[in-house]
Amino acid sequence: MRGREVEGVLFDLDGTLLDTAADLSDALNRVLVEEGRTPLPDARIRPTVSHGAVVMLCHALALAPDDPHMPGLHERMLQHYEAHIAERTRPFPGMEAVLERVEAQGLPWGIVTNKPERLTRPLLAALGLDRRAGAVVCGDTAAKPKPHPAAMQAACSQLGVAPQHCLTAGDALRDIQAGHHAGCMTLAALFGYLGAGDHPVSWGADGLIASPSDMLRWLP
Repeated sequence: MRGREVEGVLFDLDGTLLDTAADLSDALNRVLVEEGRTPLPDARIRPTVSHGAVVMLCHALALAPDDPHMPGLHERMLQHYEAHIAERTRPFPGMEAVLERVEAQGLPWGIVTNKPERLTRPLLAALGLDRRAGAVVCGDTAAKPKPHPAAMQAACSQLGVAPQHCLTAGDALRDIQAGHHAGCMTLAALFGYLGAGDHPVSWGADGLIASPSDMLRWLP
């Protein structure tokens, strides 16, 4: 796949472009305290972050996704997160150098996330990334979220880049599946929020990156 010319780059958000785990853990723990539970350490929560707030709540409270209390718990967690959305969130170490290389080469880049737009846009604005990203496709703005390829295809269209010339990176199987079915080049981010049951070697990605700096080898 390295023989293809890279003309654009797409990043997953949580666990790939940004380390959002601390702020999401804080939001979850605020809900736990409200429920009379003991807060959990960040390390316990971190592997569930890429799967979204509902999964985080399910693991922390031992609830099923369809539990009748879940909608209320979910909304409270999102409200806590919105109020503190970028207090401890930063790009992963080395990611800024990747963005600088991409931009120096004149390559457009964007974000494809299953995070809802109400959270994605304020987060990017708080970190000044909204002015730099040429495409932002969220879980509730795509025709279908990842692992369906529609979100990747929409982002490629926004960048004006054919999917076969777009390099994508993500830390979850759904990222690789979406990129693969869209026809993109795919990189599995091993530095992201991987759980004990995740085996990225088996995901079929075109490459594995142990750190953001490993992406530089794939760029012009």
